[in-house]
Amino acid sequence: SHLQPFTHEPARHLPDPDGLPPRPVEEAWKPLAEEPSQEDPDLYEGEEYEIGAPYFGFNHVEFASAHGDRCQGHYHQWLRNQAPDWRALWDDANELPHNYSCPQAYRTPVPEDLYPTTWVADRAIDYLNDTARADAPFMALVSFPDPHHPFNPPGKYWDMYSPDQFDLRLPYEAHQNPPPPLAWLERNFREGGGQFTKQTAMRAGDQELREAMALTAGMITMIDDHVGRIVNVLKERGLYENTVILFTSDHGDYLGDFGLLLKGAMPFRALTQAPMIWSDPADRSARVSDALASSIDVGPTIVDRAGLTPYRGVQGKSFLSCAKGSDRHRDELLIEFNDGAAKLGFDRPARVRTLRTKEWRYTIYAGEDWGELYDIQADPDETRNLWESPEHESLRGRLALRLAHHLTCQMDESPRATLMA
Repeated sequence: SHLQPFTHEPARHLPDPDGLPPRPVEEAWKPLAEEPSQEDPDLYEGEEYEIGAPYFGFNHVEFASAHGDRCQGHYHQWLRNQAPDWRALWDDANELPHNYSCPQAYRTPVPEDLYPTTWVADRAIDYLNDTARADAPFMALVSFPDPHHPFNPPGKYWDMYSPDQFDLRLPYEAHQNPPPPLAWLERNFREGGGQFTKQTAMRAGDQELREAMALTAGMITMIDDHVGRIVNVLKERGLYENTVILFTSDHGDYLGDFGLLLKGAMPFRALTQAPMIWSDPADRSARVSDALASSIDVGPTIVDRAGLTPYRGVQGKSFLSCAKGSDRHRDELLIEFNDGAAKLGFDRPARVRTLRTKEWRYTIYAGEDWGELYDIQADPDETRNLWESPEHESLRGRLALRLAHHLTCQMDESPRATLMA
């Protein structure tokens, strides 16, 4: 959902010169004038704006940007044609009544059949019907904007689940020695502080957290229902027995863990342990793998399954052997996060690097003398930070060296250098 439609097309507009710094500092901003801007909502105010292909290798693009009930892009073009009263559906004054207090919980008047989740599924089904008629190999990326804040599942999905059905398994107090950003969020909450932006991690009250969990479950169930529609079309069209289905997500949400909502610099399990399902006609039997894998492994796995060779220097690693039953894939993972602004008590944008092994989660924050170290086997919920533990000092050194080796290997190997300066 975070892939932007970067293409070979020239930029549509330049930054406002009044917002640029004085010369010669504006030289540092020059790339802004050259960035693709195919995601600009203004481009879709017309009836038939199309993104030029190829787009990340795809020959056909139907695009929905943003989240919630007010997505932009081709979805917005379609909505205007389907609903002459679309402005009323997007007007905050027409919110349906409810008694939720959760931040960014909004009961949308947009009906289920006009909601972005339905639109994405409908476009996928149209594509599959066309593909079946063409009788040719295909690859489709079907990306749902939900589940995501704002919390506004439509229709029956709004109150499909009650907040009372959800437990707060990991309250703030469950963490025995909170790292500074977590402690800062708690102080900010107790002192009545607000969010830095609507996308910034925040501390919330117990009832608010349960409401967010219930509404998120509604969004997930709506996606489940529409994925079911897509799979049924594959079966009806005779495509199912020759189609590999991969279902995954880009990241998670704190969603109640340690009293938090949304996402931020701290790589707790709620953010990094994303779901992944691989359904292969070669073997549809169900199994669960505890192997360590990363989102950068998805591309090489698809290439491997297609019987192709990946490009030189690809950093991902095919997990096809895990789909066939192996529990070994990687010994450790690199997790990276770069924030866009100083938040959560940091005096600069957070630069976070994590080494995750089967046994340990080791995290450093650039410019800080503190970090995080968790014993995953003994403490899978990451509630006791061992960074200051004298007994683990030598372990920290070994993990730091392993992390350094991972970072050293991040150099791009393509295109291959043929000459030395």
